[in-house]
Amino acid sequence: MERKYQGPQAPVAQWWPNGWAARAWLLPGAVRRARRGVPAAPGPADISSRSAGTRFRPLSFEVPKPLFPVAGVPMVQHHIEACAKVPGMKEILLMGFYQPHEALSRFLVSAQQEFKIPIRYLQEYAALGTGGGIYHFRDQILSGGAEAFFVLNADVCSEFPLQEMLEFRQQHGDAQSFVILGTTANRTQALNYGCIVANADTQEVQHYVEKPSTFVSEIINCGIYLFTPAIFQHIGEVFQRNQQELVLEENSNGWQRAEVIRLEQDVFTALAGSSKLYVYKTDGFWSQIKSAGSAIYASRLYLNQYSKSHPERLAQNKPGGPIIRGNVYIHPTASIDSTAVLGPNVSIGEGVTVGAGVRVRESIVLHGASLHDHTCVLNTIVGWDSTIGRWARVEGTPSDPNPNDPYAKIDSETLFRDGRLTPSITILGCSVTIPAEVVILNSIVLPHKELSRSYKNQIIL
Repeated sequence: MERKYQGPQAPVAQWWPNGWAARAWLLPGAVRRARRGVPAAPGPADISSRSAGTRFRPLSFEVPKPLFPVAGVPMVQHHIEACAKVPGMKEILLMGFYQPHEALSRFLVSAQQEFKIPIRYLQEYAALGTGGGIYHFRDQILSGGAEAFFVLNADVCSEFPLQEMLEFRQQHGDAQSFVILGTTANRTQALNYGCIVANADTQEVQHYVEKPSTFVSEIINCGIYLFTPAIFQHIGEVFQRNQQELVLEENSNGWQRAEVIRLEQDVFTALAGSSKLYVYKTDGFWSQIKSAGSAIYASRLYLNQYSKSHPERLAQNKPGGPIIRGNVYIHPTASIDSTAVLGPNVSIGEGVTVGAGVRVRESIVLHGASLHDHTCVLNTIVGWDSTIGRWARVEGTPSDPNPNDPYAKIDSETLFRDGRLTPSITILGCSVTIPAEVVILNSIVLPHKELSRSYKNQIIL
C-alpha cells in the first residue's frame, strides 16, 4: 500500500544510502599533475562536490551524486574530460568522503581507459570542507612537482574554460597568484552565491563575501579555481588558527575540527585585496546541480554543447528511427519504436525500451527503464529499471531560470513551501511501477513502489 506524505517530517528526510557517509559535506575531487619544467601546464585539478546529495534523493540512494548521468554520461565525467584537454596533465586524484563503492570503482576503470590517464580515489577520514580536503592530501597533490592545479566543484556544469584560465593567469598577477572563475548573475540571485568585487582593469579580487545578506556584486563564484602550491600556506594559516582556537576547549576533537576548512569563507575572504587573487569572468554557460530538477536543466546545457563538442552523441532523424526534435541523446543499446517522439532535451540510458507512440520531452530516462505504448513523459526523471504502463502520463513542473533574463540562474527551490510540496519535476526512484492509464503529476516516488492509481503533488513513501 502506498503512503502519502505532504509535510516536512517525512521519513525520507532522515534516510541515508547504505554504506555512504551520512554527512552534509564531502569532497570528490580530481587532481592532475603536470611534468616539472612545463611552465604553461597546471599540476592538479580538483573536482569537488560539497553535499551528500540530500536534495538529490531518491536518485542518490542508488549512485553517488557525482556519478548521476547528465546528458548521457556521469556528471563528473564532464569535468574529467575538460581536464584531459589541458596540455601537460598526467594524473587525476578523486578526493571524497564516500566509502569505497562498486559503482565508483567501475567508473574509475572506465574513465582511465577512455582518457588514458591514471585516476585514483583518496578517501577523507572525515568531511573536511572545500579547503580541508586538498590540504589534507597536499603531499599527494604536490608529489609530482606540480606548478599549478585546478579545483572544480563536481555539482556544477560549465564549459570549463580551463585553458583560458591558464592564459589569463599568465597575463595577470605573479607566479604565485590564484584565479577564480566567475560569471554574472542578476542582483537578486547573486545573494545565493559567493560574490566578488574586482578591479575593472586588472580583475584583482578586492572583496569577497560568501552568500551576503545584501547586494555586493553581480559577479559570482563558479566553484572552479586555479591554484599554485602557495595556496597551502594560506590554508595552513587557517588550520593553525583553528587549532589555537580549539586548544582550550574540553571534550572536543580539536584536530579534526581544525582541519575543516572552507576555501570560500576562510581563505578567499582573507586573500581579497592582497594582489594574489584574481577573477576570470566567463560568458559561457554555467549552472549549479543541486537538485534533480537542476540536473534536467544541466542536461539541456550539455546537449546544446554536444552540437560543437560531440555531435556523434546526438541522435538524428533516420528512416525507420524515432522522431527526434531538438537535442537528444540515445544510448546505443536502447530500443526505441519508430513512432516514438523524443525531444527536445531528452537523455535515454542504457537498455531502455520505448514503445509505440511514446512522447518524451525535457526528461532523463535511466538504465533499464521501460516506457510502454503511448505513454507521455514530460519534465521527469525515470529511475533505473522503472516501468510506465500504457497510456500513462508522468509530468513535472520545470524549474528553469527566467528565459527573459540573460543573467538568471536556476533557483534552488526548497522541497516544501508553506507546508506543501513545491511543484517541481517528477522523480521516479529505482524499480518503480506505474500502472496503465494513470496520471502522476509533480510527485516524488521512492524506490521499489508499485502504484495503483494517480497522484498529484505528493511524495510516495
